[in-house]
Amino acid sequence: MAKVAFIGLGVMGYPMAAHLKNRGGHDVTVYNRTQAKAAKWVEEHGGAMAATPREAAADKDFVFSCVGNDNDLREVTLGENGAFHAMKPGSVFIDNTTASAEIARELAAEAKARGFEFIDAPVSGGQSGAENGVLSVMCGGDEAVFERAKPVIEAFGRTVRLIGPSGSGQLTKMVNQICIAGLVQGLAEGVHFAKKAGLDIDKAMEVIAGGAAGSWQLQNRYKTMSEGKFDFGFAVDWMRKDLAICLAEASRNGANLPVTEIVDQFYKDVQGMGGNRWDTSSLIARLDR
Repeated sequence: MAKVAFIGLGVMGYPMAAHLKNRGGHDVTVYNRTQAKAAKWVEEHGGAMAATPREAAADKDFVFSCVGNDNDLREVTLGENGAFHAMKPGSVFIDNTTASAEIARELAAEAKARGFEFIDAPVSGGQSGAENGVLSVMCGGDEAVFERAKPVIEAFGRTVRLIGPSGSGQLTKMVNQICIAGLVQGLAEGVHFAKKAGLDIDKAMEVIAGGAAGSWQLQNRYKTMSEGKFDFGFAVDWMRKDLAICLAEASRNGANLPVTEIVDQFYKDVQGMGGNRWDTSSLIARLDR
């Protein structure tokens, strides 16, 4: 059992922290900007809550964070009441936020200078993956530090891999989002076409799922896509945030992402339809309108 803190109890962080407590058996302290949510978590799972990230991180072996973006991450780490001010020597800060590779490298260097360690560890698998504790976790950092942290991360991660040095986890998450963007658009067009062609959607997708076009998105999203149900899952606003990170990195490293650029604009169209909080499968809505 380790002393663990978890900062950020959103859609992903709330169940991830619960797995650290219940499956991992760790002593968990949570912090959330809205304290009522932290209080609810403690009522459901036990453990303790803290008033600030700094208080949460004090005397902990591992501190996790899962917040919104680079600015949020900088605030909970380096802000006036940030966790970095209280990390004990030799402890490990593990960031599960989808953020830029730049801030991952910045925080890794800052952690090293202060005598503790940092791993960038964004996750994939969505809300259901977090709730079921089967996330894919892509990590950047030192191998020895990763090996120490891996058994703790596995409380909520089914696939936990070290990709390379600091920033590699975030770069791999960008690859993940680039792949998903094109895949979801392709699925949306396929379902849209099948409907226009008068096919039995369930029969068509069942046979396609067993072939080369099969995917997690097809298995889990074609039905709700065809029914126009989007009030769940990974929100369009979050996807646009992630794609902006991908496109910014591509502008630095020279990668050409024409499909990603187009799909990002398609999501902008969905936002214009009022779909900011719709699931990313709502790409079909702009085709069916």
